[in-house]
Amino acid sequence: MFAMIRRLGRCVREYKKPAILTVLMIVGEAVIEAIVPFVTADLVNRIETGIEMRQILLLGVLLFGLAFISLAFGGAAGYTSSKASAGFAKNLRHDLFEHIQTFSFANIDKFSSASLVTRMTTDVNHVQMAFMMLTRIAIRAPLMILFSIFMAYKMGGMLATSFVVLIPVLGFGLYWIAKKAMPAFRSVFKKYDKLNESIEENVRAMRVVKGFAREEYEKEKFAVAADDICRDFTRAERIVAFNMPLMQLCVYANMVFVLLVGARMVVTTGGSLLQVGQISAMLTYGMQILMSLMMLSMIFVMLTLSAEAAKRIFEVLDEEPTLRQPDDALFSVADGSIDFENVSFKYSQKAKRAALSGINLHIDSGMTVGILGGTGTGKSTLVQLIPRLYDATEGTVKVGGVDVRHYDLDTLRKAVSMVLQKNELFAGTIRENLLWGNPDATDEEIRQACRIAQADEYISAFPDGYEKMIEQGGTNVSGGQKQRLTIARALLRKPKVLILDDSTSAVDTMTDAKIRQGFRSDLPDTTKIIIAQRISSVQDADLIFVLDDGKIAASGTHDQLMQSSEIYREIYTQQTKGGEE
Repeated sequence: MFAMIRRLGRCVREYKKPAILTVLMIVGEAVIEAIVPFVTADLVNRIETGIEMRQILLLGVLLFGLAFISLAFGGAAGYTSSKASAGFAKNLRHDLFEHIQTFSFANIDKFSSASLVTRMTTDVNHVQMAFMMLTRIAIRAPLMILFSIFMAYKMGGMLATSFVVLIPVLGFGLYWIAKKAMPAFRSVFKKYDKLNESIEENVRAMRVVKGFAREEYEKEKFAVAADDICRDFTRAERIVAFNMPLMQLCVYANMVFVLLVGARMVVTTGGSLLQVGQISAMLTYGMQILMSLMMLSMIFVMLTLSAEAAKRIFEVLDEEPTLRQPDDALFSVADGSIDFENVSFKYSQKAKRAALSGINLHIDSGMTVGILGGTGTGKSTLVQLIPRLYDATEGTVKVGGVDVRHYDLDTLRKAVSMVLQKNELFAGTIRENLLWGNPDATDEEIRQACRIAQADEYISAFPDGYEKMIEQGGTNVSGGQKQRLTIARALLRKPKVLILDDSTSAVDTMTDAKIRQGFRSDLPDTTKIIIAQRISSVQDADLIFVLDDGKIAASGTHDQLMQSSEIYREIYTQQTKGGEE
């Protein structure tokens, strides 16, 4: 726990000053609150023995002044604490987000997007709350206990011994309650991931849900996840609810003891050992001590809860990126030539089966290459090794004659522009989305890229043209329009290698042909790699690779493969027969 707190403390950084000021203000507030019952007791004793109104007013003014100072300390502590805790949470989220940006696809595969969102929101909120409680209540409560016990012994003598008995009883009881509640709190976190995943999936696929009239099913699925969390929290809160009865039992037991024994001492000694004012102060100090213990029990519960959240946060922060920048990185790519030398790849060391096995190929710079194969044959995996989204498990992948592991990652990925199978558009205008490819692109460059991608015509038809707003995920444009926009975005990078991973599947064959014609005429020096389901999309390629079970089953031109590859002929026959029918 302490190691975790020290590590999280590094996120305070520029907010150390308000954090330290919070502690100082809390100390001041605790001292004043310990003094107030002492002054009140003195006032009661003086009234009992007889006192002038002027002295009562002076003591009243003193009490008012102390209360005002305590209020000022408390208010200042609230301000500095909120500033420090909010800044701490901001820094922690920043560190998380910045670290996630270094993740490779392999790292991201270990965490679901819903889980990462939960860790950056709910988990950070828990840790932020614990930080605030540590800087305020965790400082205040122990000080109040110490000051109150000291003042109680000073005023009540041996009568304060009741605290020595009650404090361990209450402390043990609160510890037992917190310990019993913790398993339920711990189980909630993983269930939060499932709940957020259900929400994210439903919102993203809302059109599909409505299209299949599956609203009731989604409601039931969400209700199951929500009810599961509710049950765990109810079980935990039911245990924690014993805090209040236990505290009240101790408070009332202390009150009965102090009143009975104190009253007996006042009567039997005639007020020489103890006075009514001291009894009043003892009751107040008893309440302060027991309330402070109650606060400490809340802190214990909150810290244990936040410790689970912190562990999940550290799982992300401790995740080492599988891709490392080379020490002597190269910052230029000579050309778009590609070589695979005895390449094999597994998504996990524990995987029994390799996604790719024994891949050997050579692609000259400027060539148009097609890749065909059934689902799960390794097409996407193969091209993802080129921009080093993953590293080959065995063998070497070269771009421009150099091992991709020797390039600076940004340099390599700017030279290898890839339109993924599930590419995303972001909330913003069409122009803003296209500028992801090249922030410095001119209007003419944007239009030219869109002309090649066959997107300029339909963009110009929008009333707002290139300023049309795109919703998150591109949900307000068709699948074909979305694909053409992502292709144009990739073209703006002016890459040496352009990879289209089944990126024209949603466009008609005529538009597909126009896009390929644009590639031939406008990108003669760029290596084009096209993964497609339709043979017509790669039929005119300089070289076609046929993948089967993670291996290259055949390679050649269309005419050569028609002669030599049974798999290619079968695909061609199925597609052309379907067209004739």
